[in-house]
Order: sequence, then structure tokens, then C-alpha cells
Amino acid sequence: MKVYVFGIGGTGSRVMRAMTMLLASGVECKADAIVPIIVDPDAAGGDVERAATLMRHYGEIRSKLDFSSKKQNRFFRTEIMETMPNFRLPLSNTEDCRFDEYMDLSGMSKENKALARLLFSQKNLDSDMKIGFKGNPNVGSVVLNQFEDSIHFQNFANDFTAQDKIFIISSIFGGTGASGFPLLLKTLRTSNNIANPNLVNNAHIGAITVLPYFQVQQDDESSIDSATFVSKAKSALSYYLRSISQNNTIDDLYYVGDDTRTTYENVEGGAEQKNNAHFVELISALALIDFANSQNPNPERSNAEYLQTVHKEFGIEKDSNEITFVELGQKSKKQLRKPMTQFLLFAKYLDEYRDFMSQPWVVDRKFDDNFFDSDFISTLKTVQSEYIGWLAEMAGQQRAFTPFNLHRDPNRVFDLVKGNSPRGVFFDKNFKFFDNRLNGTRGESKSGEKEQQFAELFYLATEKLVKDKLNID
Repeated sequence: MKVYVFGIGGTGSRVMRAMTMLLASGVECKADAIVPIIVDPDAAGGDVERAATLMRHYGEIRSKLDFSSKKQNRFFRTEIMETMPNFRLPLSNTEDCRFDEYMDLSGMSKENKALARLLFSQKNLDSDMKIGFKGNPNVGSVVLNQFEDSIHFQNFANDFTAQDKIFIISSIFGGTGASGFPLLLKTLRTSNNIANPNLVNNAHIGAITVLPYFQVQQDDESSIDSATFVSKAKSALSYYLRSISQNNTIDDLYYVGDDTRTTYENVEGGAEQKNNAHFVELISALALIDFANSQNPNPERSNAEYLQTVHKEFGIEKDSNEITFVELGQKSKKQLRKPMTQFLLFAKYLDEYRDFMSQPWVVDRKFDDNFFDSDFISTLKTVQSEYIGWLAEMAGQQRAFTPFNLHRDPNRVFDLVKGNSPRGVFFDKNFKFFDNRLNGTRGESKSGEKEQQFAELFYLATEKLVKDKLNID
């Protein structure tokens, strides 16, 4: 079963970054594959490029691993498929073009020109399309009304099967997401001009609507004004209620937001639009995983009388500006704590420890200098460095997600999970104790290619470590 994930706008890309981090750590996802499709006219957007690069690195690592039934490694287990160039759904006629040119305002009749000027401000008409809709859903609703005409969208529909699902990620307080979600959903549910229309129209479809969770610095020269975020969200929610929820056109609808908001620089688009990671994006990625693991509440969509939209919200156990695993609900805590801790231990070992080349776990498997200098190890270290940086970004927010002590102290290797004091031992401490667990798996993880042995070895060792030292099962 594949889950096609449409990530709309900057928020969509940032959630895909979080999704990739969770899947790299081994958070359980029952989908065989995630198929990301980024919908964003801002081709040079920093958030878009960062997410796409990370997902490509993930794919490069995973291609070297074996996930047959006898293998125990969960790191990078779920496939992330690149079915479109750079994971992006190309949008026609949005580069080097103003909005009035996109609509061919000069070629309109006098009456239609008057109508266009009534619906769109002069600032809207003069806006440059190549960096997105800059918080204007009225502009986005015109440009994004082209999904079914795209050959790449047609290819998606052609590959779609009866077992597959669709999930849509969008914010509700900007331009691209607020306009793209209802247009995309309408196309998926009603279009007969695509391949496999019956399968796509009746698919299990879910979405997460991201409410305001950050604000931007005031800039009178910018088209983006965070003072309008809440009013835009309220208007969009009213529309979603009438046209989506009450019509039961979607099966599962998730909501998340935060009124404790970090302030970002006011950047309208381009390479500089690259916001630090936020806890809300992690939770949005967790909503995707929840959807992938869930049953369709409307297996017979043709029976309109029994259709229902299941609405889900996310909450923490205790309101706090510093969230650790302790503040999460039991389900989220169980999903996240063990895999995220294991992957962090894996990353810390490769990043901070050097004295291991003579260890039995290295010698027995013939992990020589060529292996440790390989593209596989280099790419793995890049992703792990990104993982640690991603955690640090969330820890620095106004509403901080800070479950780990992100230190580099070699004498406190296992003092990393807040709320979990490491158990004491009377022999080998810190990285020496880590080596002890790696060496203790000599009879395991010794089949297959070296990359597979390496990943499985560290998965099994870190699994034992988090149980033995931190009492995490």
C-alpha cells in the first residue's frame, strides 16, 4: 500500500522534512511506501529544496539496505518514492510571469477586465508568480486550478491502485495551502478527466489543516502580514466546514496549531525562505503516519447516507513552553521516544566517537577504511547531522520541543533523554559500553551487504542500549 502525500506550500515541505526524520529513525508506518508530491510555485524555495534534498539522501541510503522479513533493522524502513523530478508537481506558466500576465488581463474584454480588477488588487495583479502567492489565497485559487491538466498529475492517477491512499498537507493561513487544499480535493473526488477516475474519486483521503503556529516580522513593503493570519484561518475554516466537512468529501481531517508563536523573518519566497523546524510540523508528520496506519471510515463511498468525516486534533498532556516526551500523550510517547532515541544514539556514535576501528564488531565484518569512506557512510552522516540540527531547531522555538540533552560530552553519552536517568553500571561506561553492546551482537547482523550489516548492527545495539540504560521498551 502506498500513501501519496501532497505537500502544499512551505508548510507542506517543512512537514515532509519532519516526516523523513521520523521514518529515518524507524517510527512505525504501515505503508509500504510514501510518495511525496510537493505543490509549490516557488521552485527556488529554501524549504522545498531542503526537504527534497533530504528525501533524496534518504532514498540513497535505503537503496543499500535489505528489508526482507528476516531483517530486524527499522532505520529507513519505509520507502520514500521519487516519482516526479525533485518530488515536485510542476505548475504551468508560473515562472517569469506576473499574475496579470498569467490571466492574460490585456487580452480580456472590457467587462472581464473590470471584473478582474474588482476581484484582485493592483498589488495582486503585479505580483511575481515565481515566488508563490505571498499569502493571497484568491491568487492561488486561480493558478492552482490546473491539477488535472498536468501530465505529472495524470501519471499519478495512472499509477494509483485500489489499496493506495492520499494525504494532503496544507496550512490554512497563507496563500498556497489555503487555496490548494480545496481545489486539489475537489479534483480528486470529482474529476473524470484523469486515469482510474473511479479508484481516485473513491480513495481513502485524509488531510491535515495547519492553523497559525508562527508569525513574521512586520514589513510594510511585504505582501505577507501575520496580523491577517487568524482572520484568514477563520474564513477558511468556515468555508471548509460548508464545502468539505458537511459534505463528507474527506474521510479523515486533522487539525493542529499553536497560539505560542515564534517570529520568523518576513521573506516572501526564494532560497532565503527556510524556517527553522517546529514541533507543529513534527505532529503534522505524525498525523500522516496515523492516517497511514488507520482504516477507512468510509469503505463504501457510493453510499452517501452513511458517509462521515472523522475529525482529529492533537493535544499535549500539560501546557508547557518546553515539551519533552513527558508532556506527550501515551500514544505519541510510545510512537516517538524509542525510535528517536535510538537514531540519536546512532548519530552520536558516528559523530563523536573515533576509537572504534580495532573493535571486534568492526574487524569481524571487515568494515575497513574504504567502507567508512564510502558514499553510503558519508550520506548517512549527512542525514544524521541534519537530524541533530532538526532537533536543535525545534528546541530553540518559543514553544520548544526539547526531549533530549543535545550535548557532546563523552562522559554523559547516555544522559540524553530528559526525564530518563541512565542506569549505572560497574564496568565499561559511555562509548565503551556502546562498544560492548555492538560487540555483543557478533552472531547477528552478519549476512548481506556491508551497508545492511552496519545498519542492522546499530539498530539491534541501540535497541538494547535504550532498554538497558534508559528502561525504554
